[in-house]
Amino acid sequence: MSDTAQLGRYRILGELGRGAMGVVYRAEDPALDRQLAIKTVFVPADDADRKEYEARFTQEARAAGKLGHPGIVTIYDVGREGEMVYMAMELLEGVDLGAQAATRRFSVPEAVGIVERVADALSFAHDRGVVHRDIKPGNIMLVGGGRVKIMDFGIARMRSSDLKTQTGLMMGTPRYMSPEQVAGRLVDQRSDIFSLGTVLYELLTGTKLFAGNDATEIMYNVSQLRPVPPSRLNRQVPSMLDLVVAKALEKDAGERYQDAHQFAADLRACLNELGVQHADTDTTQRLDRRAGAAQADDRTEKMRIMDGDATMPGIDAGLRTRGGGKPQNIIVDSNTRLAVSQLFDSSAAVRRLVEPEKKDHARLISSPRASNFLIRMWRDLEMRILAGIILAATIVGVIIAAY
Repeated sequence: MSDTAQLGRYRILGELGRGAMGVVYRAEDPALDRQLAIKTVFVPADDADRKEYEARFTQEARAAGKLGHPGIVTIYDVGREGEMVYMAMELLEGVDLGAQAATRRFSVPEAVGIVERVADALSFAHDRGVVHRDIKPGNIMLVGGGRVKIMDFGIARMRSSDLKTQTGLMMGTPRYMSPEQVAGRLVDQRSDIFSLGTVLYELLTGTKLFAGNDATEIMYNVSQLRPVPPSRLNRQVPSMLDLVVAKALEKDAGERYQDAHQFAADLRACLNELGVQHADTDTTQRLDRRAGAAQADDRTEKMRIMDGDATMPGIDAGLRTRGGGKPQNIIVDSNTRLAVSQLFDSSAAVRRLVEPEKKDHARLISSPRASNFLIRMWRDLEMRILAGIILAATIVGVIIAAY
């Protein structure tokens, strides 16, 4: 296609890249005076699968076009020109995660931050009934300001879509598929979570998790291989992150994170553990909108805790509360944050920590005293029992010896 060619109302400026199904061009929209990307698929008129290809392409436009999120590429238009169907989309200036990972190693905070942003964008798509089905580094674009963009919803499945896929048909990249996907079973949002967990593992360790010599070996590894914790390959990975990765990579979808909100919340908790303040410019407005309600909820929850009649929501693995929120912590001072027990009534202990009595304060500031053997024995029930047994045996022995 020449540099002066037209595609619909768009003027083609040059080629950006080629894929398995078509070409992506840089183009100009004269009506709005802006540059954009044009993704095309050429399907010959005599191709037996023409209708399926066109339906899938249109499905991508429908799926991505309804997702107005800063972490998802924006779709502007879709059309046809002869034997070519095309889609006009946001022009991204950046590099895909796969190309970047091939040239450098990401630090642990960088890797977690990238995946947390992707998980946040996926949660937005999942809430609207869209499953990507092909999450991989090549479909994640790194753009300016530390932002990420999810691309290529070409094989996304909308729960309300009329397009039906064949039973057992695999759609996606095998090494990043979920076990249920390689088995040809129906998939949901949890499949995207497994794929993103694979991406996170590779960014943390610099290894190809489910590599193999052929597709069959790769699919076997996806279904059967239990990866070692990332911390064994990278000592900078904290144990908390090992748990998050393991949960995202559970073979059984029922044991995996059930939604991307939970995954993103735990990744933010890991960033806090790593001492990183989450300040994503893409989500600042969203966080600001939630701030007022969150502060009100926090005040209510603290009042309930201090009153001693709190009905605490369940916490999964000690990391999150209802809706993937933050753990319920009691802040004693700037250096002490203690998690509230979900199993035992700790209201009295919380009151003594937050508002210590005089005797509590005296105990906290007093220097520890060295205790002798008798004091340690008196404080230890087992030692007292043992001492009593020895004393009784001694008395009995003396009595027997006397007679």
